[in-house]
Amino acid sequence: MPRDTLAAPARFALEARKSRFLAQATPVTSADAALAWLQLVADPEATHNCWAYRIGQHYRSSDDGEPGGSAGRPILAAIDGQAMDQVAVVVTRWYGGTNLGVGGLVRAYGCAAAECLRAAPRRRLVQTCEAALDCDFNLAGKVHGLIEALGAEKLDERFDPQGLHLRLRLPASSYQDLSDRLRDLSRGTARLHRSETDPA
Repeated sequence: MPRDTLAAPARFALEARKSRFLAQATPVTSADAALAWLQLVADPEATHNCWAYRIGQHYRSSDDGEPGGSAGRPILAAIDGQAMDQVAVVVTRWYGGTNLGVGGLVRAYGCAAAECLRAAPRRRLVQTCEAALDCDFNLAGKVHGLIEALGAEKLDERFDPQGLHLRLRLPASSYQDLSDRLRDLSRGTARLHRSETDPA
């Protein structure tokens, strides 16, 4: 299923029985980046800073002292419910003097996170792959034009007596097209080897 990530950080605030909740979300590409961001935006003066992140198959959440399952899991459920990936969300709560009960906490944390993500600017995550391309010198100009037309990013380029050697990152959906067009262009002499796939 295609997933989105955030195009920019986002915030959403709500109040529930005098407790204030502030949800903040940001795009992240690693667990270390998510945890560093969480430390940066958590308010040490607040009652709780509950959070969750999802990066592909990797996810974590924290109730930060709230009753078990009442905060971190609803935040993670909001991320998944919005079909988001590579996203971290922290919901900060300032206690207003009235207990919300576990059900009220689940609703408040889940709603704050979901509304924050729902209103946020998004971008589609495109599955990419890396590939090595080897060809003769005389094809260099046409090959560069072809990889540009297919939206490939040049990661490395070198020349040696055997010809041109490129390392590329391109949309996974374009790999077969590049392979076919390269074969036709070079009459089968150019070589393309897929090496790695990643989510974005």
